[in-house]
Amino acid sequence: MQIPQRGSAEFTLRHQLDALPLTDLIAAHPVTPDQLGELAELARREIPGVRASERELAEFLRHDPESIFALCRGTRLLGGIAFLYLNCAGLDALLLDEFNLSDPPRRYLARPDEDAAAIYVWALVARGRGAAGLGIVAHAMRAPRYRAADYYAQPSSPEGRAFLGALGFAPLASFQPDLWWYQRPWNRLPEVLAPSLQSTTQFVKGSLADARH
Repeated sequence: MQIPQRGSAEFTLRHQLDALPLTDLIAAHPVTPDQLGELAELARREIPGVRASERELAEFLRHDPESIFALCRGTRLLGGIAFLYLNCAGLDALLLDEFNLSDPPRRYLARPDEDAAAIYVWALVARGRGAAGLGIVAHAMRAPRYRAADYYAQPSSPEGRAFLGALGFAPLASFQPDLWWYQRPWNRLPEVLAPSLQSTTQFVKGSLADARH
């Protein structure tokens, strides 16, 4: 995950992910085939450890056309964000560190006609004002297919941790190293309604986007 530069307006924002504002300055939409080559090159250049080729990105698009979003200003590509939409088995495997995130098995990915059990931020790169388009992507992730799914990500730098923290992510106790979790606002149970879950919730939050895979 490549993080917006320090000092930029986008980096200093402090918003819950689902409350990011919409903007008319940046367009965010599912990536088109003609943008894949440029986006793959940008990701390889800007994100440490990313080796995704245009062919590999095209394969993920064939599996799920809404898995990769492009962030643009006019005709200029400023970045993109790629998601893995996990099914229930995939979420369990993620928490237990039981599959290779560089090459996720299809059996752990939700089908395009299936509700996602979790949204894993696989890779994010945003240059300059491109990060402002994340509000549009977050709005798209409130569609019925994604609405119940919490977000997960692995930062690979101090800047990545700061950026995730600014969006409401927190470290999560799991076997997956340095896994961060963002719980959707409507999935958060008030303590008064679930006192028996209080100790478990505190354990999860206290035990422990730049996606590096």
